[in-house]
Amino acid sequence: MEILQNIWQALTTPNENLINIFMIPLSFIEIAVGMLLFTTLLNIESTKKKKITYILFLSIYTIISSFLIPKSFLLFINILTGSIIIYFIFKPGILKAIIAQIIPLISTALIETILLRVYLIIFKQEYEQILSIPFYRISFILILYLIMFLIYKILKFFKIHIILSDSLNKKSKILLILTSIMGLITIAIQFYLIIFLNDKLPLHIILLTTLSLISYFFISFYSLIKTSKLEITKQNLEEAKLYNKSLKILYDNIRAFRHDFSNIVQALNGYVESKDFDGLKEYYSELLEDCKNVNNLETLNPELINNPAIYSILASKYHKAVEIGIKINLNIFLDLNELKVKIYDFTRILGILLDNAIEAASNCEEKIINVQFSEDNKAKRQLVIIQNTYTNKDVDTERIFEKGYTSKEGETEAHGLGLWEVKKLLMKSNNLNLYTTKDDKYFTQQLEIY
Repeated sequence: MEILQNIWQALTTPNENLINIFMIPLSFIEIAVGMLLFTTLLNIESTKKKKITYILFLSIYTIISSFLIPKSFLLFINILTGSIIIYFIFKPGILKAIIAQIIPLISTALIETILLRVYLIIFKQEYEQILSIPFYRISFILILYLIMFLIYKILKFFKIHIILSDSLNKKSKILLILTSIMGLITIAIQFYLIIFLNDKLPLHIILLTTLSLISYFFISFYSLIKTSKLEITKQNLEEAKLYNKSLKILYDNIRAFRHDFSNIVQALNGYVESKDFDGLKEYYSELLEDCKNVNNLETLNPELINNPAIYSILASKYHKAVEIGIKINLNIFLDLNELKVKIYDFTRILGILLDNAIEAASNCEEKIINVQFSEDNKAKRQLVIIQNTYTNKDVDTERIFEKGYTSKEGETEAHGLGLWEVKKLLMKSNNLNLYTTKDDKYFTQQLEIY
């Protein structure tokens, strides 16, 4: 009984050392709950390994930094560090990394502002006692985390997400990043109000700052969602234009083929009647090429190329190639929505590789590009293979990824950057490989997605 009394006394009297001990496991809980909130709300895909790595890494950093960094700077430094850790572990992009840091912070600020006032009224204690007495401090924090966990469960149950396009233009991204940074600064200031002035400021001032923060939160995220939707709509319109262009070319080709059909049959009949089988074979070969061109254009079908961003890239590059006399063969053998890669990064890589293939093939007598999407089930990987005819047989497949390197004479500094950008994107990803090979006819880029 005496032991229990001693424990209760330790918990109900100011004891900073005991609070610091309890804060070590509590920091793990805080980071885990915050992670559940932002991964759910932003719909960030994450593996169990990434989640555990994030919780352990950030928790250890938070514990160490609390002893090394002055309290007046601690919050701002932790906000910056948290965003960087989210960016490198979950790889959601800069904008999502900043917003991911905002979500748990703003949730904590709002709940803590209201909960602390309730606590002061219920327990009739001074603010300093709430902070310094282990029982009050720990129970307050646990209730705070419980409320945040319930919010996470509600978001998950109703499938509430903030949809942000990964392909926003540069201007929109910069604007949204600046807005998010200002949001972080506002939240940090609010935290200082809660921590240092909650018991001194009048209740109406606390409520006003809280309502201002709530308003900022909803207005900012409403703007983010609207901007993202406008970008998506713009992209869909561009894709529709490309699709309509593909349909028109396909229609014109089929109509021309049908118009010439009787002439084609008559020509075939002439070769048969004269028993000119060598001429028939040559004529049939040319006819087969025309059929292949029509069939290739049929592959530009949104039902087959079912990812809008990839469709946009393939359609635009296809038309670019055809206009300069390049024969481009497309073969799609997998569901493009099942690609295990960030579509924003993938389309950048695909666009650069196709641009290089078109430029190389355009200088050849035989202008051919082969593009194939397939799945290698044995190796558990997806393949994107781009082959093109080329003239420079001495091209160095190792050096082409160097910044500024180009195999073309007399080129400016603007050249030699495409494959260097591809290399940067590959290094940023942990499941992409690119193998470059060449033979007497084709230069081949094989992108492997694991």
